Amino acid sequence: MMKKTSKEPTWDQIGKAIGAKMEKECKDDEGCCKPWKMKEASCGHGSGSAIYGLGFLGALFYYLTTATSLWAGIIGVLKALFWPAFLVYELLRFLGV
Repeated sequence: MMKKTSKEPTWDQIGKAIGAKMEKECKDDEGCCKPWKMKEASCGHGSGSAIYGLGFLGALFYYLTTATSLWAGIIGVLKALFWPAFLVYELLRFLGV
């Protein structure tokens, strides 16, 4: 079993250092908290885009396989684009709001 040397920081020290750095960076010159803004180059879009994309593909597959004519297929593509709106509408209708 290896013995810890005194030069290695403990997890507690690492956590405190990260917390101090975060607090320092989130305050402006007067000590007030800065508003959180996503930097364009540093962050992605998150998982919402992936969920929408998978929902779009699933809705597109459903509407195109159930289409009985060309126009039903075209309407199905439009419905697949706007599936979140249909989802929210049906949810609110189900809840009686």
